[in-house]
Amino acid sequence: MDGWVAAEYARRGHPGWAALSLSLLAAASAAAQACSWLWLRSDPPALRPAVPVPLLAALHLLQLGFFFRCLYALKVGWRVCWAKAEEEDEQRHMAFLSHDISMLRLFETFLENTPQLTLLLYIILRTNKAELSQGLGMVTAFLCVSWSLLDYHQSLRSFVQDKCELSLGSSIIYFLWNLFLICPRILVVALFALLWPYGVAVHFPLVWLAMFLWVSLQGTDFMESAGPEQLYRAMVAVILYFSWFNVAQGRTLYRSIIYHGFILVDSTLLALAWLWGRAPSEENSYLLLVVAAALPCYLLGLGLRVAYYKWLHPNVQVQQEGRYDEVDASGGKDETEFRSFLGPDLVNRRMQYLAQTHISLSQLAQQHFLNGAAVESAV
Repeated sequence: MDGWVAAEYARRGHPGWAALSLSLLAAASAAAQACSWLWLRSDPPALRPAVPVPLLAALHLLQLGFFFRCLYALKVGWRVCWAKAEEEDEQRHMAFLSHDISMLRLFETFLENTPQLTLLLYIILRTNKAELSQGLGMVTAFLCVSWSLLDYHQSLRSFVQDKCELSLGSSIIYFLWNLFLICPRILVVALFALLWPYGVAVHFPLVWLAMFLWVSLQGTDFMESAGPEQLYRAMVAVILYFSWFNVAQGRTLYRSIIYHGFILVDSTLLALAWLWGRAPSEENSYLLLVVAAALPCYLLGLGLRVAYYKWLHPNVQVQQEGRYDEVDASGGKDETEFRSFLGPDLVNRRMQYLAQTHISLSQLAQQHFLNGAAVESAV
């Protein structure tokens, strides 16, 4: 489909749009395949597919590594569900595989779909017309971006013992606040590109570099070695260009305030630059109303996020029941217990790190939570 869209751009006399679309596709696919390959190489031998290494390498070179992971997960899931595997290791193996797929899907969404969504919105605004397929595709893409964040969050929680699952209401609010925060960001970037297409080529690297340095200063330890860790930080920096993504353990209240304050100021400057540069007699004057609604939309997203952590977060259920949630607290004599394989060589180190980073609370936040203060979650 991406190739078909790029061919349509070229056929209609826009080779630059076609080249940019294909470049985004190639870069996102290469990054995701590289992560998939590095993870397979670092996984314990018992968790690797029974496939020759040269064949796995060839599949990743052909950009089929993610597709192979999905097929392999279906095979393991079929064995667990229909072969009635009684060993707990098999079920945890399935959780291991599904989390990696969810993480790769999140990378693919923000490295490919989100930039292409921005490009699509720019093209619609530039041509001042939208076909039905474009409109439906854009709406679907916005929903998919928010859904990938919700799916990733649920995947993390499903890996932790004694967890409280997200309720339907919590999931809806989590989905909505991500949607309301991402939509204005993509809109202002597309509007800025409408007047200064080459300005985005300067703006994105500068903001990406700032996010990359910020992630590096937080000392992430996700990959097995220093080189792949830089790749991970680079991809997270792309996510942070569009959406909040926690990468460090501990309380995130102040980091979240700094991030959202930065994005709000940056997005406001982009919107003001568009307002300053646009011609007063432009036909698409309706965009003034859209831009005017962007700020309330962003503030609504922040409000829903506050509401989620104050009233709908699973910790609230734990407080009402008078017990800790092992997902969100690391109290007691032991640290938070994460689902892992029984053998010491079968621990999903990536999942353990991410679950601790995104879900666990610091001891101080625990105490505040028990005292009835607002939830300041590390998610």
